[in-house]
Amino acid sequence: MRKTILAVFIGVFFSLAFVFILLADRDIGLESLIQKYATPPSEFIRILDMDVHYRKQGYGDRHLVLIHGTGASLHTWEGWVEQLQNEFIIHSFDLPAFGLTGPSKDRDYSMKAYVNFLDQLISQAGIHAFALAGNSLGGQIAWEYTLQHPEKVTHLVLIDAAGYPKTGKGGSVFRWAKMPVVKTLLKYITPRSVVEKNLKEVYANQDKVSEDLVERYHDLALRKGNRQALIDRIQTPHQDNTHQLSQISCPTLIIWGAQDFWIPLENAKKFENDIPDAKVIIYPDLGHVPMEENPELTAQDVKYFLLGTKEVTI
Repeated sequence: MRKTILAVFIGVFFSLAFVFILLADRDIGLESLIQKYATPPSEFIRILDMDVHYRKQGYGDRHLVLIHGTGASLHTWEGWVEQLQNEFIIHSFDLPAFGLTGPSKDRDYSMKAYVNFLDQLISQAGIHAFALAGNSLGGQIAWEYTLQHPEKVTHLVLIDAAGYPKTGKGGSVFRWAKMPVVKTLLKYITPRSVVEKNLKEVYANQDKVSEDLVERYHDLALRKGNRQALIDRIQTPHQDNTHQLSQISCPTLIIWGAQDFWIPLENAKKFENDIPDAKVIIYPDLGHVPMEENPELTAQDVKYFLLGTKEVTI
């Protein structure tokens, strides 16, 4: 009997191991990802012992700094760059833990670490006054940075921004990364279908979730170290600093997709109430990444806000 049980156990163990090997997604080498996704004018700048994927595009004497959200990369801003590059010098980059920048060596993805990283990047880029825009996690980094460096930020744009605690359903990946067994599997098994599911959660019009879009997000998720870094970021304790939002004094625009599944529309109203004289634009048919889903419409509203050439429609 014992031998039979042992044989069954061994058989199950090796069967599971075989299935795991078949399903496991290997990391993608950085060099091949660079060839595919770091096309000109991409460059890598050394910041805090990291090679940061960075782009500087556009013309003029006004600077615009863009910060992407969780799981994304600087590519999320490509539509905005196309729309705004004639009026602004645009700075975009992959945050630590994401894209081609990848994980930080100290695995510190706290808001304090991100704000410090951004300040180092701003300093190295040699800009002293700029408009700052961020989506989701990037939105929180943007307003936290503005609180600490008000003398540098001329205008603030928050796009479905994070910051308020325990609101919204959140994306599937956020729930999975907090489950002990599942988070371990996520480090090794990251099916394309999982990436597609999360993209369809952040887009209101799911027809816009193209094969190329899924492929890019999936490829960059498999960059060595990014899966562990994503888990580390999601598990970083939240520190609520929203009580300081009333200290923001620069012109602020809040834009929000009404179909946001990850962060509820009610948070747009919270930002409006907490930030003095903030303006708000709600897009009824867009989701969590409105600048990616409809860059033409959202970029035009932001351009009017930043240049002051037309009243923003509230």
